[in-house]
Amino acid sequence: MLKDFRIRLLLLLLAVTGLVITSAAPRDRGGRPMSVAEQTWVDSVFSSLTPDQRLGQLFMVAAYSNKDKKHAQHIDEMVRTYGVGGVMFLQGGPKRQAVLANRYQALAKVPLLVAMDAEWGLDMRLDSSMHFAKAMTLGAMDDEQYVYQMGREIALKLKTLGVHVSFSPVIDVNSNPDNPVIGNRSFGENKEQVSKRGVAYIRGLQDHGIMAVAKHFPGHGDTDVDSHVALPVVNTDMARLTNVDLYPFQKSFEAGVMGVMVAHLYMPLFDTIKTQTTTLSRSLVTGLLKEKMSYKGLVFTDALNMKSVSNLYKPGELDALALIAGNDVLLFSEDVPLGLQRIREAVAAGKITQEDIDARVRKILRAKYWAGLNRYQPVDVPNLVENLNRPLSRTVQQQIYEHAVTVVKNQDDILPFHRLDTLRIASVTVGTPAGGTYATIMNKYQSGPVYSVANRYAPDSTFQRIESRLTPYNVVVVSLHGMNNTPAHNYGLGDGTLKFIKQLQANPKLKTVVVAMGNAYALKYLEDARTLVCGYEDNYASQLVVPQVLFGALPAKGQLPVTVSPTLKAGTGLPTPDFRRLRYATPESEGLDSKVLAQIDNIALESVAYAAAPGCQVLVAKDGAVVFDKSYGYSTYDKSQQVSSSTIYDLASVTKVAGTLQAVMYLKDQGKLSLDAKVADYLPELRTSNKRDMTVRDVLLHQAGLKPGIPTWERTVTRNGLKPTFYASTRSDEFPNEVVPGTFSTKAVNDSVWTWIVRSSLLPKIKGKYPIEYSDLSFMILKRVSEKLLNQPIDQFLQKTFYAPLGLASMKYNPLECFSKDCIAPTENDTYYRKAQLQGTVHDQTAALMGGVAGHAGLFANANDLAILMQMDLQNGRYGGHRYFQTPVVTEFARTQVAGNRRGLGWDHGNPEKPEGPTSNLSPASTFGHTGFTGTCVWMDPENKILYIFLSNRVYPDGGNNKLRQYNIRTRIHDVIYKSLVKS
Repeated sequence: MLKDFRIRLLLLLLAVTGLVITSAAPRDRGGRPMSVAEQTWVDSVFSSLTPDQRLGQLFMVAAYSNKDKKHAQHIDEMVRTYGVGGVMFLQGGPKRQAVLANRYQALAKVPLLVAMDAEWGLDMRLDSSMHFAKAMTLGAMDDEQYVYQMGREIALKLKTLGVHVSFSPVIDVNSNPDNPVIGNRSFGENKEQVSKRGVAYIRGLQDHGIMAVAKHFPGHGDTDVDSHVALPVVNTDMARLTNVDLYPFQKSFEAGVMGVMVAHLYMPLFDTIKTQTTTLSRSLVTGLLKEKMSYKGLVFTDALNMKSVSNLYKPGELDALALIAGNDVLLFSEDVPLGLQRIREAVAAGKITQEDIDARVRKILRAKYWAGLNRYQPVDVPNLVENLNRPLSRTVQQQIYEHAVTVVKNQDDILPFHRLDTLRIASVTVGTPAGGTYATIMNKYQSGPVYSVANRYAPDSTFQRIESRLTPYNVVVVSLHGMNNTPAHNYGLGDGTLKFIKQLQANPKLKTVVVAMGNAYALKYLEDARTLVCGYEDNYASQLVVPQVLFGALPAKGQLPVTVSPTLKAGTGLPTPDFRRLRYATPESEGLDSKVLAQIDNIALESVAYAAAPGCQVLVAKDGAVVFDKSYGYSTYDKSQQVSSSTIYDLASVTKVAGTLQAVMYLKDQGKLSLDAKVADYLPELRTSNKRDMTVRDVLLHQAGLKPGIPTWERTVTRNGLKPTFYASTRSDEFPNEVVPGTFSTKAVNDSVWTWIVRSSLLPKIKGKYPIEYSDLSFMILKRVSEKLLNQPIDQFLQKTFYAPLGLASMKYNPLECFSKDCIAPTENDTYYRKAQLQGTVHDQTAALMGGVAGHAGLFANANDLAILMQMDLQNGRYGGHRYFQTPVVTEFARTQVAGNRRGLGWDHGNPEKPEGPTSNLSPASTFGHTGFTGTCVWMDPENKILYIFLSNRVYPDGGNNKLRQYNIRTRIHDVIYKSLVKS
């Protein structure tokens, strides 16, 4: 009587609140009238089944694709002999599962309903599969549209794999931080947010042909016991159940969810028998769910092999009791033959009617019709991998974390990192090997070290060694990886790690940023941190995104979906600005087709195979995001060292635009340089020379009459070798300029070269005008002008004003002063001047004579650092929260200036007269950039906001190697970029 009174009181409360009285499920989700075709198919199949075969439809057995032949034969028997209605695939691999799915379907009289647990993607069960995000991560997002998109992507993968049902989403409201089984599988603690995200997920699945199953009814969020091993007790009252736990389920019913899974819980509110799990509670499954909430979709039991229920009943007994309670599909039966026998006995005993069973079988057949099993097609195994690997899935995956990563605390206002020349940043990763995605992206923005502690439970001595190395730095970022979801084990945070963090935080000279790449509940152990970031998970996408948030390439948007502690409540999350730093994203996110873009691989590998260059780097950015960044081949043809993204190349004439032109544009932007002034106005020594009338503009346009080059180094050598007046074998105040290791030029050599330039003859005029002739002398003159106006050497100015603030660690003149030779790709084996294999010494002979710093050559860098500088230019000086140019000076310099001259001011353009010119014919005429003799180029398209960089050492070991141009490698890659643009 007491139990009946409780049930009546509960249902009365539900009625009063208006939460659940009549059916809210749309009529096309179980209550809808059937079409003639559906009615005909269901009736035909149903009539063809014997009573025992109809009972078989109620069972969904567990299948694995990582087990032996004996297991597969057992499933064969379940399908062929007992006519089970479905299989739920668990652990294994995609191709193995697809093969088995086809095998089992071929044995079935009625096509099988195939299901999977795919809450966060196929990798929840299958190896070599894609992970999207767990529900807690989704709950942290500021925009639920990405939940729908994730549901869509998972649905399409499931359909490709021959799956029809996903046991997702979890719509439990997780109100207990100590919950060991739900935790980060829940969207959070707010019922509205849980409902909205749950409905978005359901629609994403069902709009794309996969039946969603909301779980775990009536709510599994307020437990502290894992139902896989024991029966949790939920002592909820009627008000809480109504207002909190049932709310998301009601919203999912209104949204038309096609399935619901009943939890293994003991709820005294419904049953007085302590072993009576909700799965077996007729008052809950039939009375509440089916009758009072009027749910018409399929009702699945949770897995019947779970110890919380299987330990309490004899084999087969559990199946009959679950069916009597009102469940439609018996999931993971431990003994189908015995289950069938016990169900037949229940029918004979009048505990369940044959009519009731028949109605459930028809409901299952209707679900099969909806899933398209009336026109079943086997899985396309040969094309499975290609069909599963949808490029758009990577975009959705990354976008989820871009919207979820949460800046929890920022008390020192240090995030995002701003002026990189004032911050000396070191990173410590705990729980992950060195060199992972996180460390790689951190090093894209700054040059500080990344120390790795692979063991999460490393001893204090390990952390003490690292701490002793942090003295030179004023910021340290500690990221915590490999965390787990077990509250009882501090979520995988070791005592040594926590002690290390506290010691860093106690150092007044050091600002410590703590990044938790795991469960948000773990933040309670880190809440003393002044700067705290939550990444929620530890995978490729999260490791890619978090560093971008730290450096302001992406704004922080997420909020905690759960309350961690009294000071860290749900909803906590500090927005941070977008500093417009270079991002790292997928091609599809920026409107490019990754499959087309992948054709770059063939062209780059062709250049290596045909010895056009021993190796190269290729980088493509669109709308400020790097969408392609690959390295190919080796530094030399002996293949002793692979090219990586950190390999440094001699930029050759790209130095003109990455070095000298930056200074010239800066001076123009500051009003210190007039383009139409005579160069002689800034360099009085030209007033008495033949160069007295040339203007800065004409020099930039290569139309000032200057010759391409003049003899320089040739004047410092004889047939017998180097002239001693110009060179010495040891460095000294008199001979400070390293020409090549072991050879140093006189400090007066720059004046000598300048004198030779001043005295050089000009090109003859044609019809009263100088011809357009590309000249190294132009930028040697502009370097001289810049240094005069800046009152400092150009390399020092560029380092202080651009390279250091931008974080360009690899962009250097004379890189051997900072890097070992192993980091630098070698260039020519110089047999005519320096008599040495060049590696780290500038290839250009005049630049080498001048000590490696010249206006036309001398810079070294990797593709990423060059891309950062060029992206700053493409954004007209706005980058990293700083304005490097106050006016649109880059736009002014980049555009074509004079009819008949393809060049801008210092910048080059494509050559429309040559079909195989330096730029793609598919690129717009506004594309600007430059090429370099060593096999380099950079091109920027301001209309499409495309940046393309190619770096190689094609002159190794012979500067006469012209295959790069012969095979048109750089331009063909440029073509591919434009072919990959998706037409809107």
